[in-house]
Amino acid sequence: MLMTRAPSSLQPALILVDGSSYLYRAFHAMPSLTNSKGMHTGAIYGVINMLRRLQSEYQPNYIAVVFDAKGKTFRDAIFPAYKAHRPPMPPELAQQIPAIHAIIRALGLPLLMEEGVEADDVIGTLARAAESAGIDTLISTGDKDLAQLVSDHTTLVNTMHDTLLTPESVKEKFGVTPAQIIDYLTLVGDSVDNIPGVPGVGPKTAVKWLNEFNSLDDIIKNIDKIKGKVAENLRAHIDTLPLAKQLTTIKVDVALPIDYLQLKNTPPDIAQLQTLYHEYEFKNWLHALLSEAPKIQENKHEKYQTIFTETDLKNWLTRLKNAKTFAFDTETTSLNYMQAELVGMSFCDKPGEAIYIPLTHHDITAPKQLKREWCLQQLRELLENNTPQKIGHHIKYDMEILARYGITLRGIASDTLLESALLDSASNNHDMDSLALKHLNWRTIAFSDVAGKGAKQITFDYVSIEKAAIYAAEDADVTLQLHQLFTPRLTKEVGIQKVLTEIELPLIPVLARMERTGVLIDATMLQKQTKIL
Repeated sequence: MLMTRAPSSLQPALILVDGSSYLYRAFHAMPSLTNSKGMHTGAIYGVINMLRRLQSEYQPNYIAVVFDAKGKTFRDAIFPAYKAHRPPMPPELAQQIPAIHAIIRALGLPLLMEEGVEADDVIGTLARAAESAGIDTLISTGDKDLAQLVSDHTTLVNTMHDTLLTPESVKEKFGVTPAQIIDYLTLVGDSVDNIPGVPGVGPKTAVKWLNEFNSLDDIIKNIDKIKGKVAENLRAHIDTLPLAKQLTTIKVDVALPIDYLQLKNTPPDIAQLQTLYHEYEFKNWLHALLSEAPKIQENKHEKYQTIFTETDLKNWLTRLKNAKTFAFDTETTSLNYMQAELVGMSFCDKPGEAIYIPLTHHDITAPKQLKREWCLQQLRELLENNTPQKIGHHIKYDMEILARYGITLRGIASDTLLESALLDSASNNHDMDSLALKHLNWRTIAFSDVAGKGAKQITFDYVSIEKAAIYAAEDADVTLQLHQLFTPRLTKEVGIQKVLTEIELPLIPVLARMERTGVLIDATMLQKQTKIL
């Protein structure tokens, strides 16, 4: 019976991936994905996703991904019309191949391309070598031609449909044994590869003949027993069958510079993967990669400071007043700016150096916090003056929070949420976590990391100061770094810069006042406009 799911007991020592088959399958199966630069990425995502799943499911001792090399093969030499009917590779697929190869290598997977032969021949040679040593091999492909390699030690898996081909299921699917597949394909031919078969001989006829006579040679020997028009076609094309069979037969004796015992999966190049995932904007993969390697980011927080004393606050206040620009953020008990209570504030005037001022945390294990009223009085002049310039991420919220404590925020230089939205209007992800991951290769500490999730989530004032300080200081630090990254791009885009400085930023205090106090409506004028409209 044809197996519809790879059994958990299947543990191949060697996996050979038909990379060329993966390319087209991923290209046609995936939606038309592009990154922010307009480069197609659907095939990249599809191929790598299938490879990651394959590795995770089977965890083989040896593995290789095999692609067709550029240029002609021996089949083109013996039959110039081989694959002549195939259209050229779509340019949107061709542009993704270098990235696919680069990511595969960065994952530590052996990648093979052998000139003069096809990927099938390399796979066939490695599979037969492993089989002769009693090694179980799994070939991942969607190509029916590779069914000729199936044996007691070699199995095919189609990851797209999650089906396996064993000797028994090859017989069930095609009606012939793996040993008869070459003769079957020779008789039927292949219009896609432009391999001539016997006109009028389809799968049913080929299966009937092979089950009756066993092989192509025996069919020819018994040609007199075959009647009708199809027999005439067979007689007329006997001379072409040796060529068709040669084209159909996968070589299993290619002289390779490597053997299967050298196909070991090496440790991934984390730095290179970060660069590639960032470039092609595979957010989830990058997030997972950074999650698995937290030590890479530990030094990002080394120069963060928590302010507990008046002296430390005044020293930093002097430093901030002398800065040209700084980023800041408020931490509160709610997203509702009309009800939220201020819990703490963070500031950053230099990438990697930031502070958090805790004010109303319920943390009895921490040092005594500065009084909120006194602290805000010390910060009032800094926040209400037009200089230094302030940077925030969704700074309108911070303006509304400060207004609840009688402070009017002035000197807004920019807002990284608005900068991102203007530079990449097609994206819906302008939250800080997404932007840090996309632009800085930085997996930020999520709110749920410090406050929990769902019904068990606590408000920020109940988060320990130790956790809150790094979370909050990081927000200010990331905001400043995003602004420094976006600024050169905005400078080049004069039109976008104008929208930001002349429309969006001046609207922030206007919208903040409207949201806090409401708006007046001229009911009479509104009625007139209603009738006109």
